[in-house]
Amino acid sequence: MDREVEPLYVQKQNNRRWIVSVAVIIAIALAIYLFRNSLKGTIEASRIRTAAVETGDVENTISASGEIIPAYEQIITSPIRASIRRVLINPGTPVSPGQAIVDLDKSLTEIELEKFQDQLALKKNSIEQLRMKLNKNLFDAEISDKIKLLNINKLRADFEDAKRLKKVGGGTGEDITRAENELKIAELEKKQLENDLSYNRESMGASLKETELGARIEGNNLKELSHKLKMADIVADRKGVLTWVNDNIGSAVNEGEMLAKVADLGSFRIDGSCSDVYAEQVKVGLPVIIKLNETILRGLISQVKPSVKNGIVEFIVQLDNARNESLRPNMKVEVYIITNRSLKTLRVANGPAFNGKRKQYVYVVKNGVAYRREVEMGLSNFDYVEIKNGVQKGESIVLSDMSQFENLEEISIK
Repeated sequence: MDREVEPLYVQKQNNRRWIVSVAVIIAIALAIYLFRNSLKGTIEASRIRTAAVETGDVENTISASGEIIPAYEQIITSPIRASIRRVLINPGTPVSPGQAIVDLDKSLTEIELEKFQDQLALKKNSIEQLRMKLNKNLFDAEISDKIKLLNINKLRADFEDAKRLKKVGGGTGEDITRAENELKIAELEKKQLENDLSYNRESMGASLKETELGARIEGNNLKELSHKLKMADIVADRKGVLTWVNDNIGSAVNEGEMLAKVADLGSFRIDGSCSDVYAEQVKVGLPVIIKLNETILRGLISQVKPSVKNGIVEFIVQLDNARNESLRPNMKVEVYIITNRSLKTLRVANGPAFNGKRKQYVYVVKNGVAYRREVEMGLSNFDYVEIKNGVQKGESIVLSDMSQFENLEEISIK
């Protein structure tokens, strides 16, 4: 038969169950504590940079590069074939209008000018000879015409005499016919002479006009060469600074070859370039921000080059303040093309924490702890990024790169 369990044994069993239950609870609590601690980290405040969320404007930009170029730069070329005799001014020297820069040896052009002068003189002499010949031929033809007219008058009188003689019986019909034929022949010869005279006038006039036209061409060539010889005095035509000069003394230069550059350093523009990935976005009239060391300038795209070279789109920026004292020729600058703009939106200073994705995680600092939070990003530029939602105005966001803590929900800041 069954025996009754002793009360002491039952109590021991109950106590054992309580001890096991408490141990399990403690183990679970310890596991939860350790798990929560695994989602936390610690970082020194000096290692991070934070900024407060504020309200303001954000401009979306495309990054490009640029070079400062004088707004006006005169390129002086050689108008003739010559050689460089002397360089009168060194690069970097201010120049005034009319100031000589390079001295060219113009002897070859001067010889060619004399040749043109001689050719023009020959043309003029030919014109005079042709005009004299024309006048003589016309005079001779007119005299012949007058003589022929007198001969016709004589033959007409002979014809009338032959007719009168026949009436009185002193002549015959043959005499009348002969006199009439001689008159007709003389009249036809006169017409032929008049036609020749008209042809000679037109022909000699055309020959004279052709020779005069050749002389006019020679005269224009002479004027052109004289002008080029005058322009071979290489001088500046406005105030500026000599930025470059061909200083190869004694070297030959061809017509049109560059000799010097004179720039107006009081006004500048930007020659910019960017990847052809943004070719469809780069348009005339877009506003531009230029970052020059600590100086920020603004302007507009005034021209976009039609061709793409080596994957690069080139454009020209007209500056709002083209005379800023920080501008220096040939300096490289950072260019940001503004393609979009958000007004009075939530923004925060840009930093390594932002990776360009539309949605990402950031750390919001509150009471010495950085909490991981998902936010939706908007426009961005080198100064600010737009945050559409996920944070509120006044909250502080970590701007430093926190990729090493990307799986932690909370980070203590010491």
